[in-house]
Amino acid sequence: MAEPHVVGYGKRRLRVVGEPYDRDVALDLFAGILVRQYAPAVEWYQRFLGSPPSFLPNEIEAAWELAEHRFIYIREQPEDAGHARHTIFVDDLDVRTASLARRGIEPTSRETLDNGVRKVTYHDPCDNEISFGGAPL
Repeated sequence: MAEPHVVGYGKRRLRVVGEPYDRDVALDLFAGILVRQYAPAVEWYQRFLGSPPSFLPNEIEAAWELAEHRFIYIREQPEDAGHARHTIFVDDLDVRTASLARRGIEPTSRETLDNGVRKVTYHDPCDNEISFGGAPL
């Protein structure tokens, strides 16, 4: 049996090929970030993402919609905090990093990969890593 692989995607549909997945499937993404304390984390992610949460499912979680049906959420879970590693590829990397700097958030590192792709990495107060990637200049 062939391994499933993605052959294309649309706003919310994902085409996956390979038994038993040879079909279109709906795609909703929730990328979780575990934090030590809910309130300070909500404040930091509001500044980082530039908006209040899209919704609050309960008293220990907050979710932000980054694109249609694609979310980042935080959850207070102190014993497991600090291990998230997410990269979001954007087409406005320079504008985004300048906006973050105006909101008082500076990157912990910047790098350019061998293929020219740029990556700017930030760490939240719990040491979770969230990066933005951008196309070569």
